[in-house]
Amino acid sequence: VNPRIQQTVTFEHADAWKYGDNFFFLDKIFYNGEKDFNAGPNTYYGEFQPRISLGKVLDQKIEFGPIKDVLLAMTYEFGEGDTESYLIGPGFDLAIPGFDYFQLNFYQRHTEGSRAGDNVWQITPVWSYTIPVGNSNILIDGFMDWVVDNDSNSKGDYHANLHFNPQVKYDLGKALNFGEKQLYVGVEYDYWSDKYGIKDSQVFKTDQSTTSFLVKLHF
Repeated sequence: VNPRIQQTVTFEHADAWKYGDNFFFLDKIFYNGEKDFNAGPNTYYGEFQPRISLGKVLDQKIEFGPIKDVLLAMTYEFGEGDTESYLIGPGFDLAIPGFDYFQLNFYQRHTEGSRAGDNVWQITPVWSYTIPVGNSNILIDGFMDWVVDNDSNSKGDYHANLHFNPQVKYDLGKALNFGEKQLYVGVEYDYWSDKYGIKDSQVFKTDQSTTSFLVKLHF
């Protein structure tokens, strides 16, 4: 779907506030001198993901079994071209032994405009797991977006798809005494079946499987 070799610069922000949490990212993607059919030599894509905690709003614990909290989860997707979507649904914070955190969000997707892909459901787990190694740590974190429905209309078809995106990072800043959780180096794996909801075929390949080296600086 896109040029094979890419470089991505990502800005991320995460915070917790009185009634929930927020996550935002913006990718600037360069195609290594090649051109994407739709976007040209570079493009951008971002998401804003606010969640409102039912437990914090009601000022009481909402816990049962592995569930630590129940939230209203939302996402705004934006980018170059016709990419805007609005997602909303229930979210859950889970207590799973060993994990720094584990979220499980269920969204109903609503597309901006008339393109296919409206009113389909998406399941999104998000996780973080830390492993001590010597005088530092390895951090394994990431997410999965699993759109479980198909949709078709007069504008075209949208196929169910799965996007799996883990990162394995070494806390180099801690190892070099620069400060814990400040500088990471590692790899990212990105698997996306039927990317953008376009069904993979022999004529037009849309399944993506890529590995990237990464450097991540927190400030």
